[in-house]
This record gives sequence, C-alpha cells and structure tokens, in this order.
Amino acid sequence: MLDELLGRAELKARIAELEDERDALEGRLSGESDRRKEAVRARQEAEAEVNRLEDRIEELEDRVERLSGDDDALDYRGTEDLRGDRLHEILYRLDSVSTGAEGALTAVVPDDRSLPAAVEDAFDERAPLVRRAAPCLALTDDAGLVSVALSPPRLPDAFDDWGESFSLDETWFAPTAETVVALVRADLFALGRYDDGELVYETGFESDVKSAHSKGGFSQSRFERIREGQIDDHLDECHETLDEYVAGDAEGASDLVVLGERAVLGEFRERASQTATVDATGDPEAALRTASREFWMTRLYRL
Repeated sequence: MLDELLGRAELKARIAELEDERDALEGRLSGESDRRKEAVRARQEAEAEVNRLEDRIEELEDRVERLSGDDDALDYRGTEDLRGDRLHEILYRLDSVSTGAEGALTAVVPDDRSLPAAVEDAFDERAPLVRRAAPCLALTDDAGLVSVALSPPRLPDAFDDWGESFSLDETWFAPTAETVVALVRADLFALGRYDDGELVYETGFESDVKSAHSKGGFSQSRFERIREGQIDDHLDECHETLDEYVAGDAEGASDLVVLGERAVLGEFRERASQTATVDATGDPEAALRTASREFWMTRLYRL
C-alpha cells in the first residue's frame, strides 16, 4: 500500500522490466559472439582448403606438362619431405661423401628458366628433372653414385662448384640460435625463438577483425573500410610487439623469419631476413608451431 501511495510500485515494475530486457540483450550478445567465432573458424578452414586445392592444381598442371613434353618418360626415383632427425641424417650422409679433386658437384638452380652448363653436363638426360625441381640444390658426383636435388627453406645465391665434397651449409636447412620466427595473419600474431633447434613460444595475440562481408553497395564499402582499419591497427600492434622484443633481447632479432598470409607479409619484408606464405590455423602458439614445421621442411628429389 505504501509503495503504491509513493509511486514505488510502478517504478519497481519498470526496473523489473528493464532487468528482463538487459538479460535478453546479454543472451543475444553471447549468441552473436559464438556466431562470430564460428564464422572466423569457417573462414580459416575455407582458406586452408583453397590453398590445398591450388597446390593440387599446380601438381596436376605440372604432371600434364611432363606427360606432354619431350621428357615425359622421365620421373624421379622418389621424393621425400625431410624434417628433424631424418633431415640431419640425410645431410650427414651427403656431407660424408668424399671424392678426388673436382669429383662432387654442388649447384644452386634458382629457377626453371635455365640450368647452369655444369648441371646440364653432369646430369645429362636427367637434367630436365633438376629443372622441374627448381628452385633447388643439385648434387651429384663424377661416378654417378649420388644424384639428388634438395629444395631447402633457404636457398643461397646461385653458384655451381666441383670440389672434393658437397658444399652444404646447415643454415640453409634449419634455424640457428639467432633465428626468431613470427607468424602474422590479418587477425593473429605469434612470436617465438629457437633454443638448440627447439621452438620456444614467446608471445602472441588475436585481434577482433571483421570477417568477409557479402552485401554490396554502400554497406559493403563501409564494411571494408572498417575492416581495413582493424587490420591496420592489428599490424601496428604486431610491429610494436616486435620492437619491444628486439629492445628487450640482448641479441635482438638478427635473423627474423616472418611467416603468414600473403596479403600482410609485405608489411614486414623490410625488417625480415626472409618471409614465406604458410597455412596455419588455431590459437597463436599452435598456429606458430604448425607454420614453423611447414617452413622448416626440405624436399628431397632422387634423380
């Protein structure tokens, strides 16, 4: 009775009504957040599938070209992706080869446009296989006991040299103590370093960046401007994180490898010793480990 006389009953009813509206809005916000996360996950999976299909198309095109060319009868004796202990084992075997003077050829073939004369002569009819493996290192000896090509993560400048052994540098194939690796996507950043060949995760974060927008017209243009601004802010934060890491590290990032999406890698080429496009999804640490494993892989071609 007193509440009604003082007008409190109506006020309490309004408060209860607003609390119900608040609870309903909180529920809708939670649902939208879940849908956004699901949309981001779906987009990442779609991008990975597109990249996989593009690689498959390149494989098929290469196969068609081989079958339609003059060297269609040629094929590799085998191929293998080398990492970790297996990579070290193969490099040790190649490094142990010893010949007489000028008995072992090491040649860098930077592209498939032309082969060094030394490679043409040494591999003879199997030289087209070296061209197909390019960019690569081509290795053989004057007795033909060794005949392989290697496509390492880091290909040195072009050279060809006959010596008493193969000229191989482990830094072409594996990280050093000075190597720092960063993964950059439009909405993710991760940073790590190597300790005795093992990746140590340092830091990472994800940014709230709008996903693809299907509407057209003015709405589309406005959406893209907002998204581009979010990506720019994200990349600025990536640079700031790298600056802080370099400033806090006595040795600095003297060998910075930046991996990630092709669309954003250009922002880091000036400060990186090397950049490469990779596919990596998941949280920052998991994505960084996946990207690093993909990058530090050497393909072996048995010619």
